[in-house]
Amino acid sequence: MTSSLTDPEDLQIKSGSPSTRLTVADLEQLQGILCEAHLDYQLELVEGKIIIMRPSDIVSSEIGAEFGRLLGNWVKPRQLGRVFESSGGFILPNSDQRTPDVSFVTADRLKQSKRYFAELVPDLVVEIKSQSDRLKPLREKILSFIELGAKVGILIDPDERTVTVYTPTAEPVVLRDGDMISIPELLPGWEVAVTELWPIEFE
Repeated sequence: MTSSLTDPEDLQIKSGSPSTRLTVADLEQLQGILCEAHLDYQLELVEGKIIIMRPSDIVSSEIGAEFGRLLGNWVKPRQLGRVFESSGGFILPNSDQRTPDVSFVTADRLKQSKRYFAELVPDLVVEIKSQSDRLKPLREKILSFIELGAKVGILIDPDERTVTVYTPTAEPVVLRDGDMISIPELLPGWEVAVTELWPIEFE
């Protein structure tokens, strides 16, 4: 790595040779370089490679904030667990470090937050398609969380106005406007209309 790098593509190429398996320590070093250069990029560590992710568009960001708000409004008063937004990183059992757009961890699994990445698999992961995203990598990311122990994964596609729910034991369920989102495996009683996720248009 070198602190003189400013282009994100450059950073990705020079963060390690093809035969080098990078670690969370390397990711943290690159995060420091980006911070010093005033570059706002989110990083993930996947199979020993650092992936640099550009900021999402504001529609996806607004949907993520709304989903997190609706979830948090149910979770916090009942002390059911913790809701994290798109900056919350998780170190997974396979040594990857990944960051869902929204995530939830039950209270019994994370009794106290600490000033570091959470070293566990979240119970719920949510990914929201940005304008430049392709759906296949988002599906693969969600399924990798499911394989590692996540109980529920949700993929939100603002372009198609769909919400796809993934679980370890059933086929994906596609929800559309008029349907309700629920997570009985984790949050019995919580329901949100799909239409509540989409940004409103002001008069």
